[in-house]
Amino acid sequence: MRPPLATLLAAFALSAPVAAHAQAAPWPATDGTLLSVSSQAEARRAPDMATISAGVVTQAADGNAAMRQNAEQMNRVLAALKTAGVDGKDVQTSGINLNPQYRYEDNQPPRITGYQASNTVNVKLRDVAKMGKVLDALVASGANQINGPTFGIENPEPLYEQARLDALKAARARAETYARALGVRVRRIVSISEGGGAFPSPMPRMQMMKADAFGSTPVEPGESSVSVSLDVVFELGQ
Repeated sequence: MRPPLATLLAAFALSAPVAAHAQAAPWPATDGTLLSVSSQAEARRAPDMATISAGVVTQAADGNAAMRQNAEQMNRVLAALKTAGVDGKDVQTSGINLNPQYRYEDNQPPRITGYQASNTVNVKLRDVAKMGKVLDALVASGANQINGPTFGIENPEPLYEQARLDALKAARARAETYARALGVRVRRIVSISEGGGAFPSPMPRMQMMKADAFGSTPVEPGESSVSVSLDVVFELGQ
């Protein structure tokens, strides 16, 4: 088991408490050597959630007809999501648009030939394994615009904790290397500054094939990852 971060910090602080800060602070008076070390660590795990964007685009001769047809088709899409087990709180409208369609001819002003209506929702799936079946249900119900998925982790903090520990261990190991080369020891940590963010998840492979060939649209979730970067200042001395 990994030791808690607090325990690891206490073990590193050999002669003074650790100071963690977001901005550089004046260095304390010391008779030793101050060493600044940068380190980075990454932690990975399988995603437990995904988001997709799904919508309906319709066209008609007038705006009212385009919107009416779109509403009818979109209601079927929303019903299909509910049937697939997607909670209503995980479906959010992201855009409704109505735009004229133009025909352009030489030496003539643009002429409106019809209207295009679109309605798009963002959908959060909390069961990644059902992604393929949900995509198939969307298309079967009339969705003709799908983007995604984007995979993620509902609660990434434990993963960040792991990355922090690994980054701190890497910084300590590097400081020990310098200390041995100089014939001194690592006395304590003077300061720690943290930065970092999530790495993009690998794009899943998706194929649209006949349903009887595979049962549902195949989706590869891969792994999601987070990273933490640290700037650690150590005090070296006898």
